[in-house]
Amino acid sequence: MGRVRSLTRSVAGAALVLVVAAGCSAEPPSPPPAPPTATPEAAPSAPVTPGTVLNPGEPRELVTGMEVPWGIAFLPDGSALVTQRIPATISRVDPDGRVTELGRVEGVTPTGEGGLLGIALSPGYATDRTVFVMFTTSDDNRVVKIVADPDGTIDGSRGNQQEVVTGITKGGNHDGGRLAFGPDGYLYITAGEAGRGDPAQDRDDLGGKILRVTADGAPAPGNPFGTPVYTLGHRNPQGLAWDPSGRLYAAEFGQNNLDEINLLQPGGNYGWPEVEGQEGRDGFLDPVAQQPVRNASWSGLTYAGGSLYVGALRGERLFRYPVNADGSLGEPQVLFEDVYGRIRTVATTPDGRAIWFTTSNRDGRGDPRDGDDRIIVLPLSRAQHHPFTVSP
Repeated sequence: MGRVRSLTRSVAGAALVLVVAAGCSAEPPSPPPAPPTATPEAAPSAPVTPGTVLNPGEPRELVTGMEVPWGIAFLPDGSALVTQRIPATISRVDPDGRVTELGRVEGVTPTGEGGLLGIALSPGYATDRTVFVMFTTSDDNRVVKIVADPDGTIDGSRGNQQEVVTGITKGGNHDGGRLAFGPDGYLYITAGEAGRGDPAQDRDDLGGKILRVTADGAPAPGNPFGTPVYTLGHRNPQGLAWDPSGRLYAAEFGQNNLDEINLLQPGGNYGWPEVEGQEGRDGFLDPVAQQPVRNASWSGLTYAGGSLYVGALRGERLFRYPVNADGSLGEPQVLFEDVYGRIRTVATTPDGRAIWFTTSNRDGRGDPRDGDDRIIVLPLSRAQHHPFTVSP
C-alpha cells in the first residue's frame, strides 16, 4: 500500500494553446521506485449524457511516486486498476488517491519498451471478476486473463494465468500493448510491429495489427479475414477509443514524419511501412489526424465530452480533438505542454466527468521529472458555448 499525504498543488499556466505536434522514442528501464503518494478527489457523479460538450478544468495530482503506470481499467465505483510496467504490479487506485497493491504478474520481462502493459476488465467483471492483461515475456507479447479473488486481490502467478492470445512478436520497442473491450463485447488488442516493418502488411503475422478476439482468444465473429486480425498496416498503435456513435479510433506512433489517429474500418490497411501520414495512396486508408513526430509520440487515447484526448510522450503534451458528427476531427488544441513530462495513458472515468492520465518519465531520457511518475486528474465541465459540432 502506498504512503498517503496531501499534495493539493494546482498547475499554473496549464492553458489551452493551438497546436502542431507528434513522435516516437525508446524507453529504457530505470531506478527503483519511491512509494506512491496521493491527493483526494471527489466521488463520482451522475454519468454524462452522450453528445454533451465538456471543457477541461483545472488539473490536479492524484498519485505520485509510481513506476511507469501503463494501463488503467476503471471499476464501476470510480476506482481503477492500474498496471506498472517495470515492477509488473497491479494496484487499485481509489478516487481519493489511496493506492493498494493487489498483486504481481509472473513471467513479465520489462526490457526496452516491454513489460506489464495494458489492462481491461471483462464486461461481466461484476460477476466473473476476470482481468485481462498484456505483457512481454522473454519470448513474445501475450494476453492472459486472471480471475481476481473475492476480496479483489489478484494472484498473477503462472498457474492462475489463462492464455488468450500468445505469439505476438516482441521487440526492443513497438510492442503496442493497449487492451479494451468494445461496445460489441469483444476484446481489442493493439499489437506493434516490433521494429520489423514489412510484417505489418502480412495478414498472417499478428504484429502491426489491431486484433479483435473473444474472451477466450478465438477470432471474433465477423472479423474480415477469419483470423484475429481486424486491421493491418500499423507501426506502434497504443491508443483505442470509441465515440458515442460506436466509431473506433486508434492512435499510433509514426517513425520520422507523422503520428496518426485513424478511424478504423474492418479489414482496413493503414499503410505502414509503405505510407506514413496522409498520402492519399490507393489501397491504404489515410488517418483522420496527424502531427509531426518531433512534437507528439502519441500513446493513450480516450473519448470524453465531445472530444478525443490523446497523450504525447516525446511531445510532453495532451492533445484535444473535437469529434464532428461525421466522425472527422476538428482543429486540435494542446493542454499542458512541457508541464508533466511524457504522457502515456489517457482514460475517462465511468461517469464521463473527468480524465485520468499517467506519466512515463521514469523510463524517459534524463528528464528532470524522471523517477516520479504520477496520475493526474483533469475534471470536465459543461461548455458555456459549443465551439464545434459533436457526435449525436
